[in-house]
Formats: sequence, C-alpha cells, structure tokens
Amino acid sequence: MIFNNHDIDNEVVVSRDESKIALEFTIPATSDFFDGHFPQYKLLPAVAQFEIITRFSRKYFSTQRYVPNIKRIKFSAPIKPDTKIHLELTYKRDKSSVSFNMADANVEGKVYSSGSFAVLEEVTA
Repeated sequence: MIFNNHDIDNEVVVSRDESKIALEFTIPATSDFFDGHFPQYKLLPAVAQFEIITRFSRKYFSTQRYVPNIKRIKFSAPIKPDTKIHLELTYKRDKSSVSFNMADANVEGKVYSSGSFAVLEEVTA
C-alpha cells in the first residue's frame, strides 16, 4: 500500500521531555490512509496507525523508521476520520524501545492502540 496524501500537519505538542512526548492531532477524512479500507465505513488501518507512530518516533527521538521487532501491540478500537487523537510516546534509549498509547483526545479512557517496539537510532554522517 502506497500512501500519497498522508501528511499530518496539525500536530500540537501537549508535553515533552527528553524521553517522552504527548501529541494531539487529527487525520482528515481526505487522507488516503482511509482509501479502500471499508469504503462505506472508513477506518484508519492498523498499518497506518503504526506508520504514524514510527513517523513521530523518528521526528522527536531520531529513531529509524525500520522496526526490527514489535514487542507488543494491541488495537482496541477503530479510528474514524477527523477523530482528535492523543498520542503518547516514551523512548527508552537504554532498552532501544519505544512504547506508545494512541487514544481519543476527547473521550477519557478510550484507547485505540498501545504497545511497544524495538528501535534503532538514526545514523548521522
């Protein structure tokens, strides 16, 4: 699956420190993340959720997009277009891992996905 219109340009940093960041953003209904996945009832596919998570991990923690190992991942609820997302990422440099929690920013306790995965740091020349 090739994504052409999957920019997220509305992210807001809610909180941030050296190893943890919380973001809020929406994925518009016009995003091609929703193309072809239940056309009558558009949902954000799991692969798109993980693409977003690794994108922000790279942006804020300088990790590679390549994920050598997914340690744990759970998809708990479907994400519809234009949902306001609250994403928390925690980078454990000593363990070379990132844990995440993707939830609804407007509905307390509604978690869409969570888990952790191994990461490699970006190689800088």
